[in-house]
Amino acid sequence: MDVYVRRGDSVWYYSQVFHVPLQLIIDSNRDINSQSLTIGQRVRIPGYVTVHYQIQPGDSLWFIAQRRNVPVDSLFLVNPTLNPNRLQIGQTILVPQRVTWRIVNGKQNYEYNIMINDLRKLVSIYPFIQTSSIGKTVLGRNIPEVKLGNGSKRIHYNGSFHANEWITTPVIMTFINDYLLSLTNQTPIRGLNTYPLFQQSMLSIVPMVNPDGVNLVINGPTEAEPYRSRVIEWNHGSMDFSNWKANFNGVDLNDQFPANWEEERDRNPKTPGPRDYGGEAPLTEPEAIAMAELTRRSDFTRVLAFHTQGEVIYWGYKNLEPPVAETIVNEFGRVSGYIPQQTIESYAGYKDWFIQDWRRPGFTVELGTGINPLPLNQFNEIYEETLGIFLAGLYM
Repeated sequence: MDVYVRRGDSVWYYSQVFHVPLQLIIDSNRDINSQSLTIGQRVRIPGYVTVHYQIQPGDSLWFIAQRRNVPVDSLFLVNPTLNPNRLQIGQTILVPQRVTWRIVNGKQNYEYNIMINDLRKLVSIYPFIQTSSIGKTVLGRNIPEVKLGNGSKRIHYNGSFHANEWITTPVIMTFINDYLLSLTNQTPIRGLNTYPLFQQSMLSIVPMVNPDGVNLVINGPTEAEPYRSRVIEWNHGSMDFSNWKANFNGVDLNDQFPANWEEERDRNPKTPGPRDYGGEAPLTEPEAIAMAELTRRSDFTRVLAFHTQGEVIYWGYKNLEPPVAETIVNEFGRVSGYIPQQTIESYAGYKDWFIQDWRRPGFTVELGTGINPLPLNQFNEIYEETLGIFLAGLYM
């Protein structure tokens, strides 16, 4: 929501009028000098939208503010030319409305365009979040990263490395939405005040590492050749892509990282296909390259990769993980009911590479139970289990 600066206004005053933490307003307006506002300048207020209201007989601004539960002065801030002495019946004004509802609907076939539209809406309402593309997919789609917070503890979450595990994306997007609601409304999540987490941490999220693969599973193959013919051939001629894990080159992105890659390749398929083919070398695929480059430049304190299924959390790699990883994973297990497991006979994964190269905590979290892709009727249960992990990842 936009307000317009008047003589004597300050960002601190706006935080008091709208009951929004000052830093969130400052972070929502990185393009202005918050210490030196200019009359008429636009300032973004996070966590609000404006709605149209038509003046009724007997209305006054005080009555309107009372009915809509907003300060009278907020009406002047969003209507800079409003004259309270010249209200006319039928006149339309803007009224601020605090956002207290979710924008994200996770209980649907959550393909790439739905995620992009949701991200646009979230950025519009919560401009203190930052989004950018970390790279492009085989088919040229941007891979978005979301960043929240300015703290020194740099945490990373990602989802949908594997295409048929796409339910991880709406789970993550729902958490982003709930975190934003909690911050702007200053309401705790499970009794936890989230604003200190925002101040202490910088949270990086890539909600959908493999957009091409996710859309392939949900919508079927693109009409564009030669991609369409290739993936159908690699899928043994079938148009049922529900078992597809790979990207559009038939490469399993979580077998692409230089952490015992050769050993993983030796026991897996040697040609492109729906799953487990790790490519001809590590980091050949644009999506894996984008994730590696993001990680190298970001100096993450820890990373969590969300997959399905099994309700287990893998937290080790060849005993290279630091001792604190066990403390953290035990807390993840406590808040979710998931089972910590140190190792599995699998290599070349993202968290393996992170542990190996940084000697910092890395986790693969397997959500839900059943056969991938997990059905949407598990969504609520999965989200409630995972919510504790999302929060613990910030406070641990």
